[in-house]
Amino acid sequence: MTSPNDSAASVAALFVDPDGVYANLPGIEVWDEAMDARLYAGPWPVVAHPPCNHWCQLASVNAARYETFEIGDDEGCFQAALIAVRRFGGVLEHPAYSLAWDAFELPRPERYHWRAAFDDPGFVTEVSQSAYGCPARKRTWLYYVGPGPATLDWRDLPGEAVIGGGIHSGECVGRRKIEKREASATPIAFRDLLLSLARSAGVRCGAA
Repeated sequence: MTSPNDSAASVAALFVDPDGVYANLPGIEVWDEAMDARLYAGPWPVVAHPPCNHWCQLASVNAARYETFEIGDDEGCFQAALIAVRRFGGVLEHPAYSLAWDAFELPRPERYHWRAAFDDPGFVTEVSQSAYGCPARKRTWLYYVGPGPATLDWRDLPGEAVIGGGIHSGECVGRRKIEKREASATPIAFRDLLLSLARSAGVRCGAA
C-alpha cells in the first residue's frame, strides 16, 4: 500500500478499505479511516468514496431506528471529499439520489451524458455499476473536476442480484439478494474507471 506523501503516487484514494480494491496498487495513495481522509492535503488528484449511510435514501429510516443518528451527520466526510476533488481534481462517487447533493447544492446528475452548471466547477452524471461488473444495478452519482470527462458506459443493466431493499419492487423477482458487504464493494472495472478519471484530471484545480 502506498503511504501518504509517497513521491511515486499519482492518485489518492480517499475513504477506502485499506484491504480493498485500491490496496497495493502502484501509484495509489490509500487513505483509510485510521489515517482520516478528511485531512488529505494533496497534491494528487483523488478518487473519493465518502461514507454514504447518513446520506442515502434510507437515511430517514435509519434515523428513526437509531436515536443518535442524524441525516448528514458524517463528521464532515462528504464535505472534505468535495473540497479535495475541487482543489486537486478527480472524482467523488455516492449512491444515486444521495441527500448530500441537495445539501451541498451540487448540479443534479442525468444519465447518458455529463452535465455541468454555470456556478459549479464540476461535471456530474449517473451510471449503474452493473455496467462495470456489479451483480446488482447499483445506480451511482459521480462528481468530477478536471478537463472534459470521458464517455462512460451508461447502460442501466438490471444485474442478476438486488441490494437489500429490492423487496419493495418487482425488481427482486428471480434475483438473489446481496448484503451490505458485497453491496458496498467496488467492482474492479469501476475502480479502474474512477482511477482513469482521476488521472485525467491531471492539472491542479484552484483552491476550494
